[in-house]
Amino acid sequence: MSALLLFFPSSYHLITGHGQYLMYSFEVLSLQVNNSVSALAKSIYERMFLWMVIRINEMLDTKNPRQFYIGVLDIAGFEIFDYNSMEQLCINFTNEKLQQFFNHTMFVLEQEEYKKEGIVWAFIDFGMDLAACIELIEKPLGIFSILEEECMFPKSSDTTFKDKLYAQHLGKTNAFEKPKPAKGKAEAHFSLVHYAGTVDYNITGWLEKNKDPLNDSVCQLYQKSAVKILAALYPPPPPEGKTSIMSQYLTKY
Repeated sequence: MSALLLFFPSSYHLITGHGQYLMYSFEVLSLQVNNSVSALAKSIYERMFLWMVIRINEMLDTKNPRQFYIGVLDIAGFEIFDYNSMEQLCINFTNEKLQQFFNHTMFVLEQEEYKKEGIVWAFIDFGMDLAACIELIEKPLGIFSILEEECMFPKSSDTTFKDKLYAQHLGKTNAFEKPKPAKGKAEAHFSLVHYAGTVDYNITGWLEKNKDPLNDSVCQLYQKSAVKILAALYPPPPPEGKTSIMSQYLTKY
């Protein structure tokens, strides 16, 4: 099939052999390419991290009974910028979860241990239950849940996503607020009351970011990569009817 390709300063136009006229914006294509590159980078990071965890656990594994363990908790940094997007929400959500785990382990479980050992101790309530904000983000009908739902509908947009958030949480959840506009301040669509402070978030482009489309052709190239670990991170799909267990591939290298 023949086609005529016409280039213009901000777009290119394709006239197919069937007389169809298609126009593509360079700006839109550039955004799609950037999203695809970001999706691939995050995918490689995720699979490499899983590979490291599997290998470390294998090396440290022992069949001998253990009575003690050393736990290491790395609290993620909390981010509050003039402009906060989906990346900041993910980082702050992780921080919130880790802080809640730390509070529960150090303040609640530790004091219960004192009680079991008969230590005279006046129970201290540190008043840092972060469950409200965590549930607002991760539970059904929470922010992530609504975002996932919106990504499944072709006609969804940033506006419909925002409307659903407001309908579900504004005035009903203390951790969800309408941002207060201020002169010289970046546009924000909603605010979350985190333990470390209230953060204003801008939801522009969240639906596209959340889709994270992996380029199938690039993934197939990774499978044939001369770098063995990269090929192992992207095994071919399992035969029909069988479930793929990624760790079976990752532990080979």
